[in-house]
Amino acid sequence: MINKAHTITTTEMHTGGEPVRIVESGYPPIPGATILDKRRYVRAELDHLRTALMHEPRGHFDMYGVIPVEPDLPEADLAVLFMHNSGYSTMCGHAVIALGRYAVDRGLVPKVAPETRMVIQCPCGPVAVRIEVNGGDAGAVGFESVPAFAHTLDLEVEVEGYGTVSCDIAYGGAFYAVADAGRFGLEVPGSPVAELVTAANALSGAVRERVELAHTDADDLGYLYGSVLTDGRDGEPVSANVCVFADSQVDRSPTGSGVTARMALGHARGQVGPGEVRTFESVTGSTMTGRVVAEGVVGDLPAVTVEVCGEAYYTGAASFVIEPDDPFRHGFLVR
Repeated sequence: MINKAHTITTTEMHTGGEPVRIVESGYPPIPGATILDKRRYVRAELDHLRTALMHEPRGHFDMYGVIPVEPDLPEADLAVLFMHNSGYSTMCGHAVIALGRYAVDRGLVPKVAPETRMVIQCPCGPVAVRIEVNGGDAGAVGFESVPAFAHTLDLEVEVEGYGTVSCDIAYGGAFYAVADAGRFGLEVPGSPVAELVTAANALSGAVRERVELAHTDADDLGYLYGSVLTDGRDGEPVSANVCVFADSQVDRSPTGSGVTARMALGHARGQVGPGEVRTFESVTGSTMTGRVVAEGVVGDLPAVTVEVCGEAYYTGAASFVIEPDDPFRHGFLVR
C-alpha cells in the first residue's frame, strides 16, 4: 500500500506549440559546482523524476521540461536544466522564450517597461534575454544565445535508405545536421511527419558515424543533438523547417537553437549579414525570427551571435503525484 506519495508542481506553457513544463517544487536540491556538474548529477541520480514527468501517464513522447537550479555565474538571474524524452539538452530556445515571460510574470526579475532584460544560464552558457512589457504584461521574448558557428559545410554522407546526401553541421547551443528535405524526396511542409522523422533520424545516424564533434568550451557539448530538415529556401526571407531531436522527438516550434544554427550557416555562406532578419516556420505554422547581432570566433572558426524572437503562452498548472506502489510511477512510453 501507499506509504508516502511524492508531489511535483509545475507551470505549463508552450512556445509555437512546443510544450514547456517548468518544475516549481518537488525536486530535491541539485548539487554541483557548475551547471554542467548539475546536469551530470540529475542524469545519474534523478533521472527517474525526468521519466516520471516527461513520459506517460503524466507526459507523452514529445514532452519537454525545465528544471530551475542555482546559477553559478554571478551575472545570471536564473539557471535551468532542460529535459526531454531521452535526456537533457544543452540549449533550448523555445524554453528560454517561455522562461523569459515566466520570470517577469512571477517576479523573478524586476519588471521594467517597455523592456525587461535578464540573463538565463543554460548548460551551453549564459543567454541574454529581453522581454517586451506592455501595460504591465510580459509579451514577446528575444534572446541572444552563445556564439553559433558552421562546423562543416557540404558534408556528403551515405544515409541508409536514401543514398548519398549532402548536409551541413552547425552549432547553436547544440549541434545539428541540417539538410534540404528535398534530398530525401520530401517536402517541409507537405510530407507526412512520420516520413520526415524517419529521414531525419537516418541523417543523424549517418552523421554520428562519420563525424566526431567537439566544442572548445566543454566536452559535454560535443555531440549531435538531432537533425533539421528544411524547405531548401536558405537565405530567403521566410523558410520552413522541422527539427527532430533526442529520441525521434519532433519540435512543434521552429526550434530556437536550430534557428540559431541555421542563421550561422546562412552567415557562413554569405546569405545573411549582420542586422538582417529571417523568419522560420515550423510544422505547426508557428514562427520565430533570427537576426545576426555580432560576429566573432569560437576556437578557429568564424562565429556569430544570433538573436531569436518568439512568443510563449500559458496552458495551465499541475500538481503531479508519484505514489510509491504505482507500477508506472516512473513513467513509460508507447510509440
